[in-house]
Amino acid sequence: MRLSLACGDYEITRPIADGLVRAKGIEFDIVPDMGSRERHMRMARGQEFDVCEFNVCAYFMARDRGVDFTALPVFPHRRFRHGFIFVNAGKGITEPKDLIGRRVGSTNFQPAGVVWMRGVLEEFFGVPHRQIEWLTERDEDIPFEPAAGLSVSRVAPGQLLDEMLAEGEIDAMISPEFPAPFLRGDARVRRLFPDFKDREQAYYRQAGIFPIMHVTVVKKAILDEHPWVAASLMAAFQQAKRLAYERVANPRVVPLAWFTSALEEQRAVLGDDPWVYGLTPENRRNLATAIRYTHEQGLIGRQMPVDDLFAVAE
Repeated sequence: MRLSLACGDYEITRPIADGLVRAKGIEFDIVPDMGSRERHMRMARGQEFDVCEFNVCAYFMARDRGVDFTALPVFPHRRFRHGFIFVNAGKGITEPKDLIGRRVGSTNFQPAGVVWMRGVLEEFFGVPHRQIEWLTERDEDIPFEPAAGLSVSRVAPGQLLDEMLAEGEIDAMISPEFPAPFLRGDARVRRLFPDFKDREQAYYRQAGIFPIMHVTVVKKAILDEHPWVAASLMAAFQQAKRLAYERVANPRVVPLAWFTSALEEQRAVLGDDPWVYGLTPENRRNLATAIRYTHEQGLIGRQMPVDDLFAVAE
């Protein structure tokens, strides 16, 4: 069986793209050179790929709207996001509650990292997402109508939120990427949490969550006709991750001077397999939290059970 595969270029998936790992009974047509935005949009709007890495919160939205693909419990992308909240340095924003009543930008409303941080700000810092004016600059992957009491509006064509933040036209920004002024060293843009790493580790110790950003989705028709595909794909992704772990265990592979100490620190905090696949208790808690945040923010109409959203590899 030939299946198209659209996925980011990660160490834990690269052995599949390079052909070092084969999925039993499957030949992959790898879709190259595609960023997350294009991949998610093309899968959400046109279901263009057989197997696809996909925004976890947009996946919940797609299932809530009856889209015919389902997910495997393979999570190729996770990331803590406390370090992705940026503020204008002249706005007097020194703590999370200072965001209440402010104008806050995000590329669009649905990126998983933005959904996660709106939820974390509300649950752990007392910042209700409905008490913020949200501004976006691009189309949503999955169209939606903002819930009552939620202010979401598009900036004018040609306006860039990154530059609006630097100029003080918006107060803050939660972004899946680093704003251009921040990367340029513009002193007008700074992180809300300068100590983001300590905050993220404290969050993990408190919540037990290393936030899942993306799942791996498969067209439902393929799994309905060939149920064995789920187990074959799961085994391939597991093997690819194992090879990646073995590869980076060699400090010569990664061009970072203190990589070994960073790896030791990660293991001390997150354990030996932070990118664990499957519906483990930890992953169920992780996914249930993402579902709750997606529902609370008006993106889905109900909180769906985790087991209803993932294919079982038999």
